[in-house]
Amino acid sequence: MLLKGKTIIISGVGPGMGQCMAKLAAQEGANVGLGARNQDFLDQVAAEIKQSGGQVVAMSTDVTKADQCQALADAVSSEFGTIDGLVNSAYLHGAWATADIANPEEWAAVYDVNCLGALRMAQAVLPAMKDRGGGAIVNVSTMATVNPFPGEAAYAASKGGLAVLTRHMAKDFGAHGIRVNACRMGWIGGAPVYGYIDAQVASGRDRDEVIGEITGRIPLGIIPPEEDCAKSVLYFVSDYAKVVSGATLDVNGGQYMAP
Repeated sequence: MLLKGKTIIISGVGPGMGQCMAKLAAQEGANVGLGARNQDFLDQVAAEIKQSGGQVVAMSTDVTKADQCQALADAVSSEFGTIDGLVNSAYLHGAWATADIANPEEWAAVYDVNCLGALRMAQAVLPAMKDRGGGAIVNVSTMATVNPFPGEAAYAASKGGLAVLTRHMAKDFGAHGIRVNACRMGWIGGAPVYGYIDAQVASGRDRDEVIGEITGRIPLGIIPPEEDCAKSVLYFVSDYAKVVSGATLDVNGGQYMAP
């Protein structure tokens, strides 16, 4: 098992890749801590993990609140005795608006979740990771930071800030034996993307045409399945990435290839 004996916290456990990562981490042998604002949804995911024999702590967590981030870290550390990894996947998309018409006053809330929320969670797990002599943090980012997609200006800009923060965290947390990396996600074949496709079809478009617009830009010719994307993220909290820090992995089927 890739994560046997490890304790991993995942923020932003929603209907998308967050819940998939949580279940997969448990399947790979990890104790998991789940954070998101929707306690009812967290309880559903936690129940599935427990039914499969996994160990889990699930706590409603708003990453814009430092005390809630610390409460989640403390609860997980108290239950399992340590924290080995953190996956920052909580996000707020913000309004779909291109940069020429975007409202700058609305961007602060997006930054507060996507960039500063990751920092709050990282600082919350820092004491436990220092006590164990190290750990791993993964920040989930987006391909839109390097391959602009109309309407994602606020979201991409906040994740661009997270990209810079990742490098600084890798430098600063490295002194404590903590690795910090990022995954830059493209299209993810899960509920949010399939919901987008369904909405396009409901508006009168042909399903194959909508899917073809997406896959036509991806060299592998598929929408990357959610579980495979989740595996790429969890690689960074595994011992297979034990000497990798400050790196960014593109997870997009080849749609964007970093120079």
